[in-house]
Amino acid sequence: MKQLLTGDEAIARGAYEAGVHFASAYPGTPSTEILESISNYKEVCAEWAPNEKVALESAIGASIVGGRALAAMKHVGLNVAADPFFTFAYTGVNGGTVIITADEPGQHSAQNEQDNRNYAKAAKVPMFEPANSQECRDMVIEAYHISEQYDCPVLIRMTTRVCHGKSIVTLGERKEVPIKEYLKDVKKYVCVPANAKGLRRNLEVKLEKLKAFAETTAFNFTEMNDSKIGVITSGACYHYAKEVFEDKASYLKLGFTYPMPDEKIIDFCRKMDTIYIIEENDPYIEERVKILGFNCHGKDLLPKYGEMTPDVIKKAFFNLENSLITYPDGMIVDRPPTLCAGCPHRGFFFELGKRKNVMVSGDIGCYSLGFAKPYNAMDSLICMGGGFSIGHGAQKIFNMKKEEKMRVVSVLGDSTFLHSGITSLMDVVYNNSNTVSVILDNRITGMTGHQENPGTGYNAKGEEASAVDIEGIVRALGIKHIRTVNPNQLKEMDKVLDEFLELDEPSVIITKWPCALKKFSIEDKKEFAGAFTLKMVINEDKCIGCKLCMKCGCPAIRFDSDKKQAAIDGIQCLGCGICNQLCPKNAIEWKEA
Repeated sequence: MKQLLTGDEAIARGAYEAGVHFASAYPGTPSTEILESISNYKEVCAEWAPNEKVALESAIGASIVGGRALAAMKHVGLNVAADPFFTFAYTGVNGGTVIITADEPGQHSAQNEQDNRNYAKAAKVPMFEPANSQECRDMVIEAYHISEQYDCPVLIRMTTRVCHGKSIVTLGERKEVPIKEYLKDVKKYVCVPANAKGLRRNLEVKLEKLKAFAETTAFNFTEMNDSKIGVITSGACYHYAKEVFEDKASYLKLGFTYPMPDEKIIDFCRKMDTIYIIEENDPYIEERVKILGFNCHGKDLLPKYGEMTPDVIKKAFFNLENSLITYPDGMIVDRPPTLCAGCPHRGFFFELGKRKNVMVSGDIGCYSLGFAKPYNAMDSLICMGGGFSIGHGAQKIFNMKKEEKMRVVSVLGDSTFLHSGITSLMDVVYNNSNTVSVILDNRITGMTGHQENPGTGYNAKGEEASAVDIEGIVRALGIKHIRTVNPNQLKEMDKVLDEFLELDEPSVIITKWPCALKKFSIEDKKEFAGAFTLKMVINEDKCIGCKLCMKCGCPAIRFDSDKKQAAIDGIQCLGCGICNQLCPKNAIEWKEA
Protein backbone atom coordinates (compact mmCIF):
# COMPACT_ATOMS: atom_id res chain seq x y z
CA MET A 1 0.00 0.00 0.00
CA LYS A 2 1.18 3.52 -0.76
CA GLN A 3 0.40 6.75 1.04
CA LEU A 4 1.39 10.40 0.72
CA LEU A 5 3.20 11.17 3.98
CA THR A 6 5.34 13.89 5.46
CA GLY A 7 8.76 12.86 6.68
CA ASP A 8 7.56 13.09 10.28
CA GLU A 9 4.59 10.85 9.51
CA ALA A 10 6.88 8.42 7.71
CA ILE A 11 9.22 8.26 10.71
CA ALA A 12 6.22 7.38 12.86
CA ARG A 13 5.08 4.78 10.35
CA GLY A 14 8.55 3.25 10.21
CA ALA A 15 8.66 3.04 14.00
CA TYR A 16 5.24 1.40 14.03
CA GLU A 17 6.22 -1.16 11.40
CA ALA A 18 9.50 -1.83 13.23
CA GLY A 19 7.51 -2.97 16.26
CA VAL A 20 8.41 -0.05 18.51
CA HIS A 21 6.96 -0.39 22.00
CA PHE A 22 7.71 3.00 23.54
CA ALA A 23 8.12 6.54 22.20
CA SER A 24 8.71 9.81 24.00
CA ALA A 25 9.29 13.38 22.83
CA TYR A 26 9.09 17.04 23.69
CA PRO A 27 7.31 19.13 21.02
CA GLY A 28 9.43 21.42 18.87
CA THR A 29 9.30 22.44 15.23
CA PRO A 30 9.95 20.62 12.93
CA SER A 31 9.80 17.35 14.92
CA THR A 32 6.46 17.77 16.73
CA GLU A 33 4.37 15.71 14.32
CA ILE A 34 6.49 12.58 14.86
CA LEU A 35 5.06 11.80 18.27
CA GLU A 36 1.63 13.14 17.32
CA SER A 37 1.59 10.56 14.51
CA ILE A 38 2.96 7.75 16.67
CA SER A 39 0.30 8.40 19.29
CA ASN A 40 -2.31 7.29 16.73
CA TYR A 41 -0.93 3.74 16.85
CA LYS A 42 -2.53 1.96 19.78
CA GLU A 43 0.25 -0.63 19.81
CA VAL A 44 2.81 1.99 20.87
CA CYS A 45 3.04 3.66 24.27
CA ALA A 46 3.51 7.30 23.19
CA GLU A 47 4.22 10.06 25.68
CA TRP A 48 4.99 13.78 25.80
CA ALA A 49 7.87 14.27 28.22
CA PRO A 50 8.50 17.47 30.22
CA ASN A 51 11.75 17.95 28.27
CA GLU A 52 14.04 16.21 25.78
CA LYS A 53 16.42 14.86 28.41
CA VAL A 54 13.54 13.14 30.17
CA ALA A 55 12.23 11.85 26.83
CA LEU A 56 15.55 10.21 26.03
CA GLU A 57 16.03 8.90 29.55
CA SER A 58 12.59 7.27 29.39
CA ALA A 59 13.49 5.69 26.06
CA ILE A 60 16.76 4.42 27.54
CA GLY A 61 14.86 2.81 30.41
CA ALA A 62 12.47 1.14 27.98
CA SER A 63 15.43 -0.15 25.98
CA ILE A 64 17.32 -1.51 28.97
CA VAL A 65 14.41 -3.77 29.91
CA GLY A 66 14.02 -5.01 26.35
CA GLY A 67 11.54 -2.76 24.53
CA ARG A 68 12.17 -1.06 21.21
CA ALA A 69 12.22 2.67 21.94
CA LEU A 70 12.24 6.04 20.18
CA ALA A 71 12.93 9.59 21.34
CA ALA A 72 12.29 12.61 19.10
CA MET A 73 13.23 16.27 19.43
CA LYS A 74 14.18 19.38 17.47
CA HIS A 75 17.83 20.21 17.08
CA VAL A 76 18.27 22.33 20.21
CA GLY A 77 16.49 19.58 22.14
CA LEU A 78 19.50 17.33 21.68
CA ASN A 79 21.51 19.89 23.63
CA VAL A 80 19.13 19.30 26.54
CA ALA A 81 19.42 15.53 26.09
CA ALA A 82 23.17 15.50 25.45
CA ASP A 83 24.08 14.19 28.90
CA PRO A 84 22.29 10.81 28.63
CA PHE A 85 22.95 10.74 24.86
CA PHE A 86 26.72 10.52 25.25
CA THR A 87 26.66 7.86 27.95
CA PHE A 88 23.97 5.82 26.18
CA ALA A 89 26.47 5.43 23.34
CA TYR A 90 28.70 3.62 25.84
CA THR A 91 26.10 1.30 27.36
CA GLY A 92 24.41 0.33 24.14
CA VAL A 93 20.93 -1.10 24.07
CA ASN A 94 18.85 -4.12 24.85
CA GLY A 95 15.78 -3.20 22.84
CA GLY A 96 16.74 -1.24 19.72
CA THR A 97 16.63 2.53 20.17
CA VAL A 98 16.38 5.36 17.65
CA ILE A 99 16.82 9.06 18.45
CA ILE A 100 15.48 11.65 16.03
CA THR A 101 17.03 15.11 15.77
CA ALA A 102 15.21 17.59 13.50
CA ASP A 103 17.62 20.31 12.42
CA GLU A 104 16.54 23.70 11.06
CA PRO A 105 18.79 25.03 8.29
CA GLY A 106 17.56 28.56 7.75
CA GLN A 107 16.22 28.99 11.31
CA HIS A 108 12.52 29.06 10.53
CA SER A 109 11.48 28.86 14.18
CA ALA A 110 14.54 28.37 16.35
CA GLN A 111 16.97 30.49 18.30
CA ASN A 112 20.01 29.12 16.47
CA GLU A 113 21.11 27.02 13.51
CA GLN A 114 23.20 24.03 14.52
CA ASP A 115 24.32 20.90 12.69
CA ASN A 116 23.57 17.89 14.84
CA ARG A 117 25.58 15.59 12.60
CA ASN A 118 28.41 16.78 14.80
CA TYR A 119 26.66 15.18 17.77
CA ALA A 120 26.84 11.77 16.09
CA LYS A 121 30.57 12.19 15.60
CA ALA A 122 31.17 13.63 19.08
CA ALA A 123 29.13 10.97 20.90
CA LYS A 124 30.18 8.17 18.50
CA VAL A 125 26.61 7.25 17.65
CA PRO A 126 25.82 5.85 14.15
CA MET A 127 23.66 8.15 12.04
CA PHE A 128 21.26 8.07 9.10
CA GLU A 129 20.20 11.09 7.00
CA PRO A 130 16.98 10.56 5.02
CA ALA A 131 16.28 12.64 1.91
CA ASN A 132 12.54 11.98 1.54
CA SER A 133 9.59 10.32 3.25
CA GLN A 134 10.27 6.85 1.81
CA GLU A 135 13.78 6.94 3.23
CA CYS A 136 12.41 8.16 6.57
CA ARG A 137 10.28 5.05 6.83
CA ASP A 138 12.96 2.70 5.48
CA MET A 139 15.82 4.12 7.53
CA VAL A 140 13.91 3.88 10.80
CA ILE A 141 13.30 0.20 10.20
CA GLU A 142 16.95 -0.34 9.26
CA ALA A 143 18.07 1.72 12.24
CA TYR A 144 16.42 -0.73 14.64
CA HIS A 145 18.26 -3.60 12.97
CA ILE A 146 21.54 -1.71 13.29
CA SER A 147 20.81 -0.75 16.88
CA GLU A 148 20.29 -4.32 18.00
CA GLN A 149 22.92 -5.89 15.72
CA TYR A 150 25.69 -3.53 16.83
CA ASP A 151 24.37 -2.85 20.34
CA CYS A 152 24.12 0.92 19.99
CA PRO A 153 21.53 3.71 19.83
CA VAL A 154 21.11 5.20 16.34
CA LEU A 155 20.65 8.88 15.48
CA ILE A 156 18.47 9.94 12.55
CA ARG A 157 19.17 13.49 11.41
CA MET A 158 16.20 15.17 9.75
CA THR A 159 15.91 18.72 8.42
CA THR A 160 12.86 20.96 8.07
CA ARG A 161 12.13 20.15 4.41
CA VAL A 162 12.43 16.42 5.02
CA CYS A 163 10.22 16.63 8.12
CA HIS A 164 7.43 18.63 6.50
CA GLY A 165 7.77 17.76 2.80
CA LYS A 166 5.42 15.11 1.46
CA SER A 167 6.16 12.22 -0.90
CA ILE A 168 4.74 8.80 -1.71
CA VAL A 169 5.71 6.04 0.72
CA THR A 170 5.33 2.31 0.19
CA LEU A 171 4.09 0.91 3.47
CA GLY A 172 4.49 -2.49 5.08
CA GLU A 173 2.86 -4.30 7.95
CA ARG A 174 3.84 -3.99 11.58
CA LYS A 175 6.29 -6.62 12.72
CA GLU A 176 5.51 -7.55 16.27
CA VAL A 177 8.91 -7.72 17.96
CA PRO A 178 8.87 -9.55 21.31
CA ILE A 179 10.11 -7.56 24.26
CA LYS A 180 13.54 -8.94 25.08
CA GLU A 181 14.33 -10.53 28.40
CA TYR A 182 15.79 -8.16 30.96
CA LEU A 183 18.96 -9.44 32.56
CA LYS A 184 20.66 -7.44 35.27
CA ASP A 185 24.06 -6.37 33.89
CA VAL A 186 25.80 -3.77 36.02
CA LYS A 187 28.96 -3.80 33.90
CA LYS A 188 26.89 -2.67 30.92
CA TYR A 189 24.39 -0.30 32.49
CA VAL A 190 26.11 1.10 35.60
CA CYS A 191 28.54 3.66 34.25
CA VAL A 192 30.89 4.07 37.18
CA PRO A 193 34.45 4.62 35.92
CA ALA A 194 35.50 1.00 36.39
CA ASN A 195 32.75 -0.11 34.01
CA ALA A 196 32.75 2.92 31.71
CA LYS A 197 36.41 2.44 30.75
CA GLY A 198 35.65 -0.99 29.36
CA LEU A 199 32.55 0.32 27.59
CA ARG A 200 34.66 3.07 26.02
CA ARG A 201 37.00 0.46 24.52
CA ASN A 202 34.04 -1.58 23.30
CA LEU A 203 32.61 1.48 21.58
CA GLU A 204 35.64 1.72 19.30
CA VAL A 205 35.22 -1.92 18.33
CA LYS A 206 31.56 -1.26 17.45
CA LEU A 207 32.52 1.76 15.35
CA GLU A 208 35.00 -0.27 13.31
CA LYS A 209 32.22 -2.74 12.49
CA LEU A 210 29.85 0.10 11.67
CA LYS A 211 32.44 1.58 9.35
CA ALA A 212 32.37 -1.65 7.37
CA PHE A 213 28.56 -1.41 7.33
CA ALA A 214 28.78 2.13 5.94
CA GLU A 215 30.73 0.81 2.94
CA THR A 216 28.12 -1.78 2.04
CA THR A 217 24.75 -0.32 3.00
CA ALA A 218 22.42 0.44 0.11
CA PHE A 219 21.65 3.82 1.72
CA ASN A 220 25.07 5.04 0.49
CA PHE A 221 24.92 4.77 -3.29
CA THR A 222 26.30 6.27 -6.49
CA GLU A 223 24.56 7.42 -9.66
CA MET A 224 27.14 7.54 -12.43
CA ASN A 225 26.66 9.94 -15.33
CA ASP A 226 29.24 12.39 -16.63
CA SER A 227 32.61 12.18 -14.85
CA LYS A 228 33.42 15.89 -15.22
CA ILE A 229 31.41 16.78 -12.10
CA GLY A 230 30.86 14.57 -9.11
CA VAL A 231 28.43 15.73 -6.42
CA ILE A 232 28.60 14.29 -2.91
CA THR A 233 25.53 15.12 -0.88
CA SER A 234 23.08 13.99 1.78
CA GLY A 235 19.54 14.62 2.96
CA ALA A 236 17.27 16.99 1.05
CA CYS A 237 20.32 18.44 -0.73
CA TYR A 238 20.41 15.28 -2.84
CA HIS A 239 17.12 16.27 -4.49
CA TYR A 240 18.15 19.93 -4.75
CA ALA A 241 21.43 18.96 -6.47
CA LYS A 242 19.68 16.66 -8.95
CA GLU A 243 17.23 19.40 -9.84
CA VAL A 244 20.11 21.71 -10.71
CA PHE A 245 22.72 19.38 -12.27
CA GLU A 246 20.31 16.74 -13.65
CA ASP A 247 22.29 14.03 -15.50
CA LYS A 248 25.19 16.36 -16.22
CA ALA A 249 26.87 15.20 -13.02
CA SER A 250 27.43 11.97 -11.14
CA TYR A 251 26.27 11.60 -7.55
CA LEU A 252 27.41 9.94 -4.36
CA LYS A 253 24.36 10.09 -2.13
CA LEU A 254 25.14 9.44 1.51
CA GLY A 255 22.30 8.20 3.68
CA PHE A 256 24.42 6.65 6.45
CA THR A 257 26.82 9.41 7.41
CA TYR A 258 28.46 8.29 10.64
CA PRO A 259 30.81 6.56 10.46
CA MET A 260 31.56 7.78 6.95
CA PRO A 261 32.16 5.33 4.07
CA ASP A 262 35.76 6.39 3.33
CA GLU A 263 36.47 3.75 0.68
CA LYS A 264 33.29 4.56 -1.19
CA ILE A 265 34.13 8.28 -1.12
CA ILE A 266 37.70 7.64 -2.32
CA ASP A 267 36.51 5.43 -5.17
CA PHE A 268 33.98 8.06 -6.28
CA CYS A 269 36.36 11.00 -6.06
CA ARG A 270 39.06 9.23 -8.08
CA LYS A 271 36.64 8.93 -10.99
CA MET A 272 35.64 12.62 -11.04
CA ASP A 273 37.40 15.62 -12.55
CA THR A 274 35.75 18.10 -10.18
CA ILE A 275 34.05 17.37 -6.87
CA TYR A 276 31.24 19.44 -5.39
CA ILE A 277 29.97 18.93 -1.84
CA ILE A 278 26.40 20.12 -1.34
CA GLU A 279 25.18 19.96 2.24
CA GLU A 280 23.33 22.18 4.72
CA ASN A 281 24.83 23.72 7.83
CA ASP A 282 28.42 22.71 8.54
CA PRO A 283 31.01 21.35 6.05
CA TYR A 284 30.59 17.94 7.66
CA ILE A 285 31.09 15.84 4.50
CA GLU A 286 33.46 18.36 2.95
CA GLU A 287 35.92 18.12 5.81
CA ARG A 288 35.98 14.34 5.52
CA VAL A 289 36.60 14.47 1.77
CA LYS A 290 39.52 16.85 2.32
CA ILE A 291 40.94 14.65 5.07
CA LEU A 292 40.87 11.80 2.58
CA GLY A 293 43.10 13.90 0.31
CA PHE A 294 40.75 15.32 -2.33
CA ASN A 295 40.26 18.90 -3.43
CA CYS A 296 36.62 19.83 -3.57
CA HIS A 297 34.29 22.81 -3.68
CA GLY A 298 31.64 23.31 -1.06
CA LYS A 299 31.44 26.11 1.44
CA ASP A 300 33.96 28.13 -0.60
CA LEU A 301 31.14 28.62 -3.12
CA LEU A 302 27.96 27.92 -1.19
CA PRO A 303 26.67 30.05 1.71
CA LYS A 304 27.86 28.91 5.12
CA TYR A 305 24.35 29.06 6.56
CA GLY A 306 20.74 28.69 5.50
CA GLU A 307 19.06 26.19 3.22
CA MET A 308 20.89 24.97 0.09
CA THR A 309 17.78 25.11 -2.10
CA PRO A 310 18.05 24.81 -5.92
CA ASP A 311 18.04 28.58 -6.39
CA VAL A 312 20.91 28.92 -3.90
CA ILE A 313 22.89 26.17 -5.68
CA LYS A 314 22.28 27.74 -9.11
CA LYS A 315 23.47 31.09 -7.86
CA ALA A 316 26.58 29.61 -6.22
CA PHE A 317 27.80 27.37 -9.05
CA PHE A 318 26.45 29.08 -12.19
CA ASN A 319 25.71 32.63 -11.03
CA LEU A 320 22.17 32.13 -12.31
CA GLU A 321 19.11 33.55 -10.62
CA ASN A 322 15.52 32.53 -11.20
CA SER A 323 13.33 35.20 -12.71
CA LEU A 324 10.78 36.38 -10.17
CA ILE A 325 7.22 37.53 -10.62
CA THR A 326 7.15 41.25 -9.99
CA TYR A 327 4.44 42.89 -7.94
CA PRO A 328 3.60 46.42 -6.82
CA ASP A 329 5.28 46.88 -3.43
CA GLY A 330 2.49 49.20 -2.27
CA MET A 331 -0.01 46.34 -2.24
CA ILE A 332 1.95 44.36 0.35
CA VAL A 333 0.97 45.13 3.92
CA ASP A 334 3.88 45.18 6.33
CA ARG A 335 2.65 42.77 8.97
CA PRO A 336 5.17 41.67 11.58
CA PRO A 337 4.44 38.62 13.75
CA THR A 338 2.26 39.45 16.72
CA LEU A 339 0.33 37.83 19.54
CA CYS A 340 -3.00 36.39 18.36
CA ALA A 341 -6.25 38.23 18.96
CA GLY A 342 -7.46 37.15 22.41
CA CYS A 343 -3.98 36.00 23.49
CA PRO A 344 -3.80 36.00 27.32
CA HIS A 345 -0.20 37.27 27.19
CA ARG A 346 -1.31 40.62 25.70
CA GLY A 347 -2.56 42.17 28.92
CA PHE A 348 0.55 41.11 30.83
CA PHE A 349 3.01 42.49 28.30
CA PHE A 350 0.97 45.66 27.87
CA GLU A 351 1.35 46.43 31.58
CA LEU A 352 4.93 45.19 31.86
CA GLY A 353 6.10 47.19 28.84
CA LYS A 354 5.02 50.46 30.44
CA ARG A 355 7.51 50.12 33.29
CA LYS A 356 10.79 51.97 33.51
CA ASN A 357 13.94 50.65 35.14
CA VAL A 358 12.91 47.07 34.55
CA MET A 359 14.89 44.48 32.62
CA VAL A 360 12.77 41.63 31.28
CA SER A 361 14.43 38.23 30.91
CA GLY A 362 12.42 36.19 28.41
CA ASP A 363 12.26 32.62 27.24
CA ILE A 364 11.21 30.37 24.34
CA GLY A 365 7.50 30.33 23.45
CA CYS A 366 4.69 32.35 21.83
CA TYR A 367 5.35 34.97 24.46
CA SER A 368 8.76 35.62 22.88
CA LEU A 369 6.75 38.11 20.78
CA GLY A 370 6.57 40.28 23.90
CA PHE A 371 9.90 41.74 22.75
CA ALA A 372 8.26 43.36 19.71
CA LYS A 373 6.27 46.54 19.28
CA PRO A 374 4.07 47.84 20.79
CA TYR A 375 5.14 46.12 24.03
CA ASN A 376 8.96 46.25 23.75
CA ALA A 377 8.82 44.20 26.94
CA MET A 378 11.78 41.84 26.65
CA ASP A 379 15.52 42.40 26.92
CA SER A 380 16.96 38.91 26.52
CA LEU A 381 16.03 35.46 25.25
CA ILE A 382 18.69 32.76 25.17
CA CYS A 383 17.43 29.23 25.70
CA MET A 384 14.48 27.21 26.90
CA GLY A 385 14.02 27.30 30.67
CA GLY A 386 16.80 29.83 31.17
CA GLY A 387 14.60 32.88 31.61
CA PHE A 388 14.50 32.74 35.40
CA SER A 389 18.17 31.96 35.99
CA ILE A 390 19.41 34.48 33.40
CA GLY A 391 17.24 37.10 35.09
CA HIS A 392 18.64 36.05 38.46
CA GLY A 393 22.23 36.61 37.31
CA ALA A 394 21.35 40.01 35.90
CA GLN A 395 19.63 41.08 39.11
CA LYS A 396 22.64 40.08 41.20
CA ILE A 397 24.84 42.43 39.17
CA PHE A 398 22.30 45.24 39.29
CA ASN A 399 22.18 44.84 43.07
CA MET A 400 25.95 45.36 43.33
CA LYS A 401 25.61 48.94 42.14
CA LYS A 402 24.65 51.20 45.05
CA GLU A 403 22.64 53.68 43.01
CA GLU A 404 21.18 51.12 40.64
CA LYS A 405 17.39 50.93 40.70
CA MET A 406 16.98 48.34 37.96
CA ARG A 407 14.76 45.41 38.75
CA VAL A 408 14.42 42.20 36.80
CA VAL A 409 11.17 40.53 35.77
CA SER A 410 11.73 37.03 34.38
CA VAL A 411 9.13 35.45 32.12
CA LEU A 412 8.40 31.95 30.84
CA GLY A 413 5.38 29.79 29.95
CA ASP A 414 3.74 26.90 31.78
CA SER A 415 5.17 24.22 29.49
CA THR A 416 8.59 25.85 29.61
CA PHE A 417 8.40 25.99 33.41
CA LEU A 418 7.77 22.26 33.49
CA HIS A 419 10.43 21.67 30.78
CA SER A 420 13.37 23.13 32.67
CA GLY A 421 12.16 26.30 34.35
CA ILE A 422 11.71 24.51 37.69
CA THR A 423 15.44 24.18 38.27
CA SER A 424 15.87 27.74 37.00
CA LEU A 425 13.44 28.97 39.68
CA MET A 426 15.12 26.73 42.24
CA ASP A 427 18.34 28.64 41.57
CA VAL A 428 16.50 31.92 42.16
CA VAL A 429 15.22 30.73 45.54
CA TYR A 430 18.38 28.96 46.65
CA ASN A 431 20.58 31.96 45.93
CA ASN A 432 18.25 34.43 47.61
CA SER A 433 17.39 36.48 44.58
CA ASN A 434 14.87 39.29 44.46
CA THR A 435 13.67 38.89 40.89
CA VAL A 436 9.97 38.79 40.03
CA SER A 437 9.42 35.50 38.18
CA VAL A 438 6.29 35.25 36.03
CA ILE A 439 4.79 32.01 34.73
CA LEU A 440 2.44 32.63 31.80
CA ASP A 441 0.06 29.70 32.18
CA ASN A 442 -2.14 29.42 29.08
CA ARG A 443 -3.06 25.81 29.93
CA ILE A 444 -1.35 24.22 26.90
CA THR A 445 1.94 23.98 25.00
CA GLY A 446 0.96 26.79 22.64
CA MET A 447 3.74 27.58 20.19
CA THR A 448 4.16 24.06 18.80
CA GLY A 449 0.46 23.51 18.15
CA HIS A 450 -1.26 22.65 21.44
CA GLN A 451 0.39 19.54 22.77
CA GLU A 452 -0.57 18.35 26.23
CA ASN A 453 1.94 18.71 29.05
CA PRO A 454 2.09 17.59 32.70
CA GLY A 455 0.04 20.64 33.70
CA THR A 456 -2.95 20.12 31.40
CA GLY A 457 -4.52 16.99 32.87
CA TYR A 458 -4.29 14.95 29.67
CA ASN A 459 -1.55 12.82 28.08
CA ALA A 460 -0.35 12.39 24.48
CA LYS A 461 -3.10 9.86 23.75
CA GLY A 462 -5.77 12.28 24.98
CA GLU A 463 -6.40 10.21 28.10
CA GLU A 464 -6.98 11.84 31.47
CA ALA A 465 -3.81 12.30 33.50
CA SER A 466 -2.87 13.77 36.83
CA ALA A 467 -2.41 17.53 36.37
CA VAL A 468 0.66 19.01 37.98
CA ASP A 469 -0.14 21.92 40.29
CA ILE A 470 2.21 24.70 39.17
CA GLU A 471 1.44 26.92 42.15
CA GLY A 472 2.06 23.96 44.45
CA ILE A 473 5.48 23.36 42.86
CA VAL A 474 6.37 27.03 43.22
CA ARG A 475 5.37 26.96 46.88
CA ALA A 476 7.32 23.74 47.45
CA LEU A 477 10.45 25.36 46.01
CA GLY A 478 10.28 27.91 48.81
CA ILE A 479 8.58 30.89 47.21
CA LYS A 480 6.49 32.73 49.82
CA HIS A 481 4.95 35.46 47.67
CA ILE A 482 2.78 33.92 44.94
CA ARG A 483 -0.17 35.47 43.16
CA THR A 484 -2.34 33.97 40.42
CA VAL A 485 -4.04 36.60 38.25
CA ASN A 486 -6.21 36.88 35.15
CA PRO A 487 -3.90 38.80 32.76
CA ASN A 488 -6.88 40.21 30.88
CA GLN A 489 -7.71 42.35 33.93
CA LEU A 490 -5.33 45.23 33.36
CA LYS A 491 -5.85 47.05 36.66
CA GLU A 492 -5.23 43.88 38.64
CA MET A 493 -2.20 43.03 36.51
CA ASP A 494 -0.79 46.52 37.02
CA LYS A 495 -1.39 46.43 40.77
CA VAL A 496 0.23 43.02 41.25
CA LEU A 497 3.32 43.99 39.23
CA ASP A 498 3.73 47.13 41.34
CA GLU A 499 3.27 45.19 44.56
CA PHE A 500 5.74 42.44 43.65
CA LEU A 501 8.39 44.83 42.33
CA GLU A 502 8.42 46.38 45.81
CA LEU A 503 9.42 43.05 47.39
CA ASP A 504 13.03 42.35 48.23
CA GLU A 505 12.82 38.58 47.95
CA PRO A 506 12.02 36.03 45.24
CA SER A 507 8.39 36.10 44.16
CA VAL A 508 6.22 34.47 41.52
CA ILE A 509 3.24 35.77 39.57
CA ILE A 510 1.21 33.19 37.66
CA THR A 511 -0.94 34.63 34.90
CA LYS A 512 -3.65 32.08 34.20
CA TRP A 513 -5.96 32.23 31.21
CA PRO A 514 -6.31 29.70 28.35
CA CYS A 515 -4.77 30.19 24.93
CA ALA A 516 -7.29 31.83 22.62
CA LEU A 517 -6.96 28.96 20.14
CA LYS A 518 -7.26 26.13 22.65
CA LYS A 519 -9.94 23.49 22.44
CA PHE A 520 -11.38 23.66 25.93
CA SER A 521 -11.28 20.59 28.12
CA ILE A 522 -14.11 19.80 30.54
CA GLU A 523 -12.01 21.34 33.28
CA ASP A 524 -11.40 24.49 31.22
CA LYS A 525 -15.13 24.93 30.65
CA LYS A 526 -15.71 24.88 34.39
CA GLU A 527 -12.76 27.05 35.38
CA PHE A 528 -13.09 29.62 32.60
CA ALA A 529 -16.85 29.60 32.12
CA GLY A 530 -17.94 32.24 29.63
CA ALA A 531 -14.49 32.75 28.13
CA PHE A 532 -14.47 33.71 24.45
CA THR A 533 -18.28 33.85 24.23
CA LEU A 534 -18.39 37.61 23.62
CA LYS A 535 -16.93 39.97 21.05
CA MET A 536 -16.06 43.65 21.03
CA VAL A 537 -17.66 46.23 18.73
CA ILE A 538 -17.02 49.93 18.16
CA ASN A 539 -19.80 52.33 19.11
CA GLU A 540 -19.24 54.81 16.32
CA ASP A 541 -21.25 57.47 18.12
CA LYS A 542 -18.70 57.48 20.95
CA CYS A 543 -15.38 56.74 19.21
CA ILE A 544 -13.21 59.87 18.90
CA GLY A 545 -10.42 58.21 16.90
CA CYS A 546 -7.77 58.66 19.62
CA LYS A 547 -6.13 55.32 18.71
CA LEU A 548 -5.44 54.43 22.37
CA CYS A 549 -7.10 51.05 21.83
CA MET A 550 -4.54 50.22 19.12
CA LYS A 551 -1.72 50.41 21.64
CA CYS A 552 -2.64 46.94 22.89
CA GLY A 553 -1.30 45.52 19.60
CA CYS A 554 -4.34 43.35 18.86
CA PRO A 555 -4.45 42.26 15.18
CA ALA A 556 -8.27 42.42 15.28
CA ILE A 557 -8.18 46.22 15.64
CA ARG A 558 -7.38 48.63 12.83
CA PHE A 559 -7.86 52.33 12.21
CA ASP A 560 -10.39 53.20 9.53
CA SER A 561 -8.82 56.20 7.82
CA ASP A 562 -12.03 57.12 6.04
CA LYS A 563 -14.13 57.23 9.19
CA LYS A 564 -11.19 58.29 11.36
CA GLN A 565 -12.30 55.78 13.91
CA ALA A 566 -11.15 52.41 15.20
CA ALA A 567 -12.64 49.27 13.64
CA ILE A 568 -12.73 45.73 14.99
CA ASP A 569 -12.66 42.59 12.85
CA GLY A 570 -15.49 40.50 14.24
CA ILE A 571 -14.00 37.32 12.79
CA GLN A 572 -10.73 37.67 14.68
CA CYS A 573 -12.01 39.24 17.91
CA LEU A 574 -12.42 36.82 20.81
CA GLY A 575 -13.65 39.32 23.36
CA CYS A 576 -10.70 39.40 25.76
CA GLY A 577 -11.71 42.98 26.59
CA ILE A 578 -8.22 44.52 26.68
CA CYS A 579 -9.18 47.23 24.18
CA ASN A 580 -12.35 47.97 26.16
CA GLN A 581 -10.25 48.81 29.20
CA LEU A 582 -8.07 51.22 27.22
CA CYS A 583 -10.87 53.25 25.66
CA PRO A 584 -11.35 56.63 27.45
CA LYS A 585 -14.87 57.10 25.99
CA ASN A 586 -16.34 53.64 26.60
CA ALA A 587 -16.72 53.38 22.85
CA ILE A 588 -15.77 49.68 22.74
CA GLU A 589 -18.69 47.58 23.84
CA TRP A 590 -19.47 43.91 24.38
CA LYS A 591 -21.82 41.87 22.28
CA GLU A 592 -22.78 38.21 22.05
CA ALA A 593 -20.45 36.25 19.77
